[in-house]
Amino acid sequence: MDAKSIALLEFPLIRERLAAAAGFGPGRRLAEALAPSADRVVVEIGLDETSQTRELLAAKPQAGIGGAQDIGPAVERAARGGRLDAAQFAAIAATLEAGSRLRDALAGDRRPLLNALARDLHGLPALRSTLERSFDPVGDLLDTASPRLGGLRRATRLAYERLRSRLEQLVHSTDVGAALQDPIITLRNGRYVVPVRADARSRVKGIVHDASGSGQTLFVEPLVAVELGNAWREAQVATQQEIERILDELSALVGSQAGPLGEVLGALARFDLWSAKARLAEEMDANRAEVGVRPEIILKGARHPGLVGRVVPIDVELGTDFRALLVTGPNTGGKTVTLRTLGLLALMHQAGLHVPADPGSRLPVLRDVFADIGDEQSVAQSLSTFSGHLRSIVRIAEAAGPNTLVLLDELGAGTDPTEGSALAQALLDHFLRAGALVAATTHYAELKVYAHTTPEVRNASVEFDLETLSPTYRLRIGLPGGSQAFAIAERLGLPLPIVDDARGRLTEGQKAFEETLASIREADTAARRALDRARAAEIKAAEAQRIADDERRRARRDRDAAVAAARADAERLVDDLRAEIRGAQRRLERETVTAPALDEVMERAEEHLARLPQPAPAPVAAAPAEPVDWRVGARARSRTRGWEGRVVALERGGRRATLEVGGVRVTVGVEDLVPALVDAAPAGPGRRERSEEADSGITALRLDRARTIASSLDVRGARVDEALEIVGRYLEDGALAGLPKATIIHGHGTGALRDAVRAATATHPLVRTSRPGERGEGGDGATVVTF
Repeated sequence: MDAKSIALLEFPLIRERLAAAAGFGPGRRLAEALAPSADRVVVEIGLDETSQTRELLAAKPQAGIGGAQDIGPAVERAARGGRLDAAQFAAIAATLEAGSRLRDALAGDRRPLLNALARDLHGLPALRSTLERSFDPVGDLLDTASPRLGGLRRATRLAYERLRSRLEQLVHSTDVGAALQDPIITLRNGRYVVPVRADARSRVKGIVHDASGSGQTLFVEPLVAVELGNAWREAQVATQQEIERILDELSALVGSQAGPLGEVLGALARFDLWSAKARLAEEMDANRAEVGVRPEIILKGARHPGLVGRVVPIDVELGTDFRALLVTGPNTGGKTVTLRTLGLLALMHQAGLHVPADPGSRLPVLRDVFADIGDEQSVAQSLSTFSGHLRSIVRIAEAAGPNTLVLLDELGAGTDPTEGSALAQALLDHFLRAGALVAATTHYAELKVYAHTTPEVRNASVEFDLETLSPTYRLRIGLPGGSQAFAIAERLGLPLPIVDDARGRLTEGQKAFEETLASIREADTAARRALDRARAAEIKAAEAQRIADDERRRARRDRDAAVAAARADAERLVDDLRAEIRGAQRRLERETVTAPALDEVMERAEEHLARLPQPAPAPVAAAPAEPVDWRVGARARSRTRGWEGRVVALERGGRRATLEVGGVRVTVGVEDLVPALVDAAPAGPGRRERSEEADSGITALRLDRARTIASSLDVRGARVDEALEIVGRYLEDGALAGLPKATIIHGHGTGALRDAVRAATATHPLVRTSRPGERGEGGDGATVVTF
């Protein structure tokens, strides 16, 4: 992309910030080389790198390349057969350790780019263990680096100690000590010597290695210490040869792993760059812009990355309903900042960086971005402001085309206003015909009219506060701006007659144009304020609605909990009632229950039924009932239960009566009984035993006794004996409830449960027919019975 425009839009400053956020040299070099790309695939990969690393660092802030060093030159030297020193080996070991930690942090990560990067972080366990065994943490070679090194070092230390001990004896002896300048041992040319006075040279036999500047002192290696010195020197040479052999061997090992080491270093450098991009995005409160498929720019809440302090965000659109944007307004109002923001964010996006804009922003992948911003006048090159601008515009006009962005500051300025505005309009037409997106700034009124009358061009303005004489930096698309020269001059103290005289020199058309613009701006401001108030009211109403919804949900939860508790109580009471009735039925079958015991069971059942929640009956005005002299055989109906039948017994002095209802006997208080509407005559041939009213009483009893009987029973998963017991109870309750038929779901399985259920239902006294289910009824996995 155009290098000059990249520099004008200050993208190098973004690179500098990115490099400063990198952790080590290779990552910094990648940051310094980062450039916008016109390849959509490359752009999307770069954006994915930033996004995935931001997600990782948010979850694992400790993930990083801490301790990694630039081992590239050392690895390359080793690959060429060179010898590495201890510091370079320590750097390689630290880098491998950093790669291992990063690989552990990325373990199991499903983000594709991070997962692929982790595969390049080779562990190289053999090399790591060899280096750890050979060097200590500060980089010194350990005795364990080879089998011989430890022994050689011990021999060297022993030879040294013998040499020092012998020299100490000589220095402090009577004969030699008197000939010394000082009783010390020093080193000359790698040999230990003693300082002998020149006048006493004959008293110390040995080899002279050096003399003082005055010649008064000679540095002599005594003959008695020469052999010991030779032994120490030989031990040193042997140790050094072993060290060099070890370093050569380790260097060859590093050279053999140059490829994997290069991949580890490259992966660490890439992650360092990605982390720097993620940290820069967090620092700028940036977001990932959507990658548009069409050349459309939509920036919401965009902020220039170079601005500090309170930054006013702007909303910019280009390429949607119009392809050229003409920004007007006073100086220092933010026109140029708008162009720089637009261009710099487009470059950042195409470099794989998140942009300082709100979510929902969209940027395309442009073929190129061109900018002519700033003053390029040059005395040395005989260029005026106009000439400098025009030279850049000539270059841009030749290169601009479809899917390019052109940014022009003060278009047509620096020359005669009439000619400058005409040239500016011609240039804008040229860029539109070429298919480019254009954003330009100007002060010319003719260009405002041009933008208003040209379909693909739109006016925009930067606001200016006349009260404070300061710009607000807000961008308003759709309205041209004014230079506000007269208002600013008046506020700054220019005499009013001069200002009025200047206003009077405007043509009537110019005055009308400015007045129209002012009225439009006032109306637009009023509309925006009304819209802001409406939005505030909408937010307030939405909050009130949310609170009301929360209250309704809370009340519904409370109600549901109360209903569930009541239902649970009711089901428990019904279960108790059924248990009482079944117990009574079993004792009746064994003929072991007496009438008083049956009365007690029925009283307890009635108590249970009375505790069930009943719907409140509508108040009905009823005539007071007259006392009835009940006798056995009379037909009666319960007012509260609706049961109707024949009185078969009177107990407790006539206060309680036993009714026979459909083969079931129930005991009620006589105060609850009223005469039946139709009294049943004794049964005879061809005559029904019960009237329709009696049938309704039986139906009421059935419905009252079995309120929760479903039309199907699911026994899948139960053992055969458990299932048969459940089926037996269900058939009794279903018959009592008056169900016409029922479906028993037993599934297919091994067939044992199915066969047992069908055998039990085929012989059950309450079942009329039993058959396998048909399609829609569960098929062979269900049995359908009719009562």
